[in-house]
Amino acid sequence: MKNSKCVKNKKSVCRNTGFTLIELLVVLAIIGLLAGLVGPQVMKHLGESKTKTAKLQIEDLASALDMYRLDVGRYPTSDEGLKALIEQPSGIKGWSGPYLRKKNIPKDPWQYEFHYRSPGENGRFDIYSLGMDNRDGGEGEDSDVNSWD
Repeated sequence: MKNSKCVKNKKSVCRNTGFTLIELLVVLAIIGLLAGLVGPQVMKHLGESKTKTAKLQIEDLASALDMYRLDVGRYPTSDEGLKALIEQPSGIKGWSGPYLRKKNIPKDPWQYEFHYRSPGENGRFDIYSLGMDNRDGGEGEDSDVNSWD
């Protein structure tokens, strides 16, 4: 973006003003360095926020399961699953759901289904997400998030 600027003196002099290619490259290099330093920190916090979101979703599901238990007298079986929170299982009396506001079972922040077991291996029920990789174990964003920790 060069602009012509003419100064009229004794001699008419025209100069081109604007940025040179070298100046633009220096600015781009500085922006690249900043992105390289700041980008990984932002991504780290994004992964942590997804893990925290999964934990909050599990707590909400656990609260809904407790309300279900108060009405029905037991937690849904593994076969009935979390679907029992939004649709009355056949043969169940006392159900006064749906127990979730949006009338659907939320997916974890990585768009996978939550896993549910009742009776659980770690309590009356287990709710867990396998993290970003959707496999047991892992570290960071791949780590499992569960209701018993």
